[in-house]
Amino acid sequence: MSMSKQRGHDGATGRPDASGATSRRGYLAVAGAAGVAALAGCSGGGNGGGSEDTETEASGGDGTTAAETDTETATETPMSDSMTIFHAGSLAPPFSEAEPQFEDEYGVDVTREAKGSVASTQKITQQGRSADVLGVSDFRLIRNRILPDYGDWYTIFTTNAMSIQYREDSPGADDISKDNWWEVLTRDDVTIGHSDPAVDPGGYRAVMTQQLGKIEFDGSRLYDDATYQKLRENSTVPTGTETNLEGQLESGELDYVFYYQSISSTADKPFVDLQPEVDLSKANSAYAKHYAKAEVETGSGTFTGAPIAYGMTVPGVAEAPGRGAQWVEFFATEPGREVLRNKGLQPVDPIVVPKSGEDAVPDGVMEVANAQDNLGPLEL
Repeated sequence: MSMSKQRGHDGATGRPDASGATSRRGYLAVAGAAGVAALAGCSGGGNGGGSEDTETEASGGDGTTAAETDTETATETPMSDSMTIFHAGSLAPPFSEAEPQFEDEYGVDVTREAKGSVASTQKITQQGRSADVLGVSDFRLIRNRILPDYGDWYTIFTTNAMSIQYREDSPGADDISKDNWWEVLTRDDVTIGHSDPAVDPGGYRAVMTQQLGKIEFDGSRLYDDATYQKLRENSTVPTGTETNLEGQLESGELDYVFYYQSISSTADKPFVDLQPEVDLSKANSAYAKHYAKAEVETGSGTFTGAPIAYGMTVPGVAEAPGRGAQWVEFFATEPGREVLRNKGLQPVDPIVVPKSGEDAVPDGVMEVANAQDNLGPLEL
């Protein structure tokens, strides 16, 4: 897809009432061996089945049944030749790569709008706009804000982790490592950037990462409260979405940025791979309980820490729901999973849908999904 077709970027959750200096080359060399940690390993192996309700047949005056008439009508109704996708900024790389392949395979024109996940969700819930797919970096936005009024189902399809990226000439670049990043980032000459927590999960997750470092886990913590306060003093919010941070890092406006490992590992800059107790990557009960101690209040809601899990849905207001379902199906198959891996994300295989709502899931999606009550420690 050309950039002119992408009209806008990432943004999560909460009910409105959440030595490691590594080069891109080094990361990619070990990423395959690392495999899918966290949520990707929690989905089980079997596919779930689902079917749509079928109306009772009734004979018409011409002898045909209602079921036969419905079948003929459905067969004669063509699929739309265009579709619209609202999605998180951190999904722009994989969605952009998938778009030409999807368009060629299905003969459909795809228009994407990338923005923070919170803002993307609000396009539907507050602005009254329609989209055929909503893809967010925190599935809880769909669970808590789209369902049940603006949709009936969702899927968790990929995971991520938080990281720190910097330039080779950033202040302290020669000193920083996984074991001391907080010491470097609290120096007086350092400026830290992250996206806006009110519109982007990457923003509130950046704050959570800093919070978690001062909270004890398994008998120890990375730093004290004073260090956390200094990290916040050195932090700024220059943009609403994390995809704009790379340019500001490159220009020197920022020295270090907190954002997703999928962005860091595929960019041509060094980055720090963070400790699991702060990077929000581990989907087991011990880590999930620890992550939940982080909380960020914003103008768009209060967000609580949890393992990172991305969600997708076909909203109830979709104008081309069949195309939306095909897009979801694509990322549940090997071509889609390969795209996710190429862009630094870890696919959930098979994708997971909530068992309580599996009857609402399109048949084609259920054929490549597993229906569950929980995904690791996450309640669906």
